[in-house]
Amino acid sequence: MAPADTNPAPDPEPRTSLLIELRGDRPGALEAALKPFARHGVSLTHIESRPRRARTFDFYVDCDGESGEPAMTAVIAELRDAAVGVVVLDHKDVPWFPRHVAELDRIANNTLDAGDALQADHPGFADPAYRDRRALVDRLARSYRFGGEFPVVDYNDAENATWRDVYARLATLRRRYACSEYQRALADMERHCAFGSDRIPQGREVSDFLESRTGFRLRPVAGLLSPRDFLNGLAFRVFFSTQYIRHGSRPLYTPEPDVCHELLGHAPMFADAAFADLSQEIGLASLGAGDDDIERLARCYWHSIEFGLVREGGEYKAYGAGLLSSFGELEHACGASSPARFAGWDPETAAQQTYPVTEYQPVYFAAESLQDAKVRMRRYCESLPRPFYARYSSATDSIWVDRAVRRNTT
Repeated sequence: MAPADTNPAPDPEPRTSLLIELRGDRPGALEAALKPFARHGVSLTHIESRPRRARTFDFYVDCDGESGEPAMTAVIAELRDAAVGVVVLDHKDVPWFPRHVAELDRIANNTLDAGDALQADHPGFADPAYRDRRALVDRLARSYRFGGEFPVVDYNDAENATWRDVYARLATLRRRYACSEYQRALADMERHCAFGSDRIPQGREVSDFLESRTGFRLRPVAGLLSPRDFLNGLAFRVFFSTQYIRHGSRPLYTPEPDVCHELLGHAPMFADAAFADLSQEIGLASLGAGDDDIERLARCYWHSIEFGLVREGGEYKAYGAGLLSSFGELEHACGASSPARFAGWDPETAAQQTYPVTEYQPVYFAAESLQDAKVRMRRYCESLPRPFYARYSSATDSIWVDRAVRRNTT
């Protein structure tokens, strides 16, 4: 889904891409071709070589600065004077992606199904009071902008009662089936950020706690985002989180992510460093990716962040939020008489595995540990034909890329 704003801010850190043709295979030819960059203070960000024909090589070079700047002009002129073939390449067109965390404002409201737009089979569809509450929470999320105050929802007695019911029903199951990292994090949250069964915690309190642990933050959202938009947020260590709660008539069921799913399923895991890094790996790989790779990454996300398992003491333990916030599926996946099918965590296989949304999963992927899950995900992401290498800077809340790219908004 393309962002609504068609006038994006200029991309930071301008890049120039060059194709350099070296004729012959004399020793030191590449070193000599790169010396002009050092002499004129132009930093190289990426270089790769490809044989073109006998005794001829092409080198693709990306470097800091625009082609019209004096230093870059001098480099190109010096290369041409040395009879080296040089072509200034056009910027690589890629699907739009945020370069600064503030640009998440442009995608946060691109919801697929949000607020009071409930389907007829939703438990709250025929409840005017519930629809009014959803509309209120929807407005709060849509009005949020980067740098502003995280919106506070004044949850009423009925909503807090629903939370208490869900919290209590899950307590026994998570003690039995949740991974050790989840249980430690939840205990810390109960001690340090007013997290507990009495009331629905405020997203602001939880977000502050997570940021102090791993740098991850929550950001309010009114409903489901497209996979591309949602995964892009993870690159900045930002998790788009809903704030509304399921209908009180069916506290054990929700047809959509709600505050129980977000805070009881996802939030504690973001306090673990390996899990946080795993999530960000998927997010970074999604930046500027093609649609097919977005689908592959979304499947990897589903089979790990939502429904992933780890092995502990010879047993399967849950770390995925779709399991940790679901009574039935947690028992289905981890119970002693589980009929589920299991596979070792392999992102390449997971990327091909389709999944049902309204039924129990036909297969669960189990890693040896969260560190193992992260390392395998990183290797898979590195194997994808990514249009550029991206790195997140926590100091500037921005994404650095090593190539000259143009973000396509159409």
